[in-house]
Amino acid sequence: MYFYRIIALVFFCGVAFASEELPSPFSDAFINIINRKQTSWRAGHNFPLHSTLLGIKKLMGTINDKFYSSLLSVEHDDDALRDLPENFDPRDKWPNCPTLNEIRDQGSCGSCWAFGAVEAMTDRVCIYSNGTQHFHFSAEDLLSCCPICGLGCNGGMPTLAWEYWKHFGLVSGGNYNSSQGCLPYQIPPCEHHVPGDRMPCSGDTSTPKCTRSCRNGYKNTYKADKRYGKHVYSIRGGERHIMAELSKNGPVEGAFTVYSDLLSYKSGVYKHTVGEALGGHAIKIIGWGVENGNKYWLIANSWNSDWGDNGFFKILRGEDHCGIESSIVAGEPLFN
Repeated sequence: MYFYRIIALVFFCGVAFASEELPSPFSDAFINIINRKQTSWRAGHNFPLHSTLLGIKKLMGTINDKFYSSLLSVEHDDDALRDLPENFDPRDKWPNCPTLNEIRDQGSCGSCWAFGAVEAMTDRVCIYSNGTQHFHFSAEDLLSCCPICGLGCNGGMPTLAWEYWKHFGLVSGGNYNSSQGCLPYQIPPCEHHVPGDRMPCSGDTSTPKCTRSCRNGYKNTYKADKRYGKHVYSIRGGERHIMAELSKNGPVEGAFTVYSDLLSYKSGVYKHTVGEALGGHAIKIIGWGVENGNKYWLIANSWNSDWGDNGFFKILRGEDHCGIESSIVAGEPLFN
């Protein structure tokens, strides 16, 4: 039995305004404050007005652990760091890897730690095979069947998600209500857009029971469907080492502190402006660029494609903004 002390993943974003009582983060008034205080990004409505901050906080499912510092650390050589372009989008370099365009939905569950991992793993199988192999790793399998990763829908650790992939493997699985792969995701999408007809994002979903068998009608057994990681590592050394990793090997999983203003992100390069810290959130970082003089990371979120900029967002690059450059995990897939 494993026990972990749960600690919120909270990094200071380097922005401080005079103390003021703020309106609801889902209100027009809050959005107007964001747009009035800065010009690098635009805010708008993503969540229904009746959403609760408590429910949204429960979607922030990344928790700290002592294992990140013990990961093998990778730094890239001078040649790789020297030739980095101003903008990089992996969808241009690897057009035969369609999951680079995919935005998944974690539903009303703090499973971001699992989603950021399986999304990057899925892309990397395609990238490492030069577009010849496609394997959609199951968020359901990782969320439900990794006892050491944390507390399922109540939070988990990206480091141990990748280690679980390496040592125990993961099966395939599509999105909710799909018949893709061995174990599709069981938790339905929740409401991330206005107006909408999905259930509210309450964060009250229980972790699904681990099922070590594939869905009826699937071609493989659970054991035969497993795919593994060969190496798991962190990327340290800062901005340019992360860039080199992305351009050479593909997307990585990152974690950062979400503040309430990010909930309203629509476009531009996000910089924390106003609002409280909601918790640690894991995502998939896919590329980088410069927009209106602002350097950014290009990120795929797991709140459905109707959130933000078709499910993606950009965040300030090069300043470890909200801790975005401090917890980068990746790995190499194992091919039989």
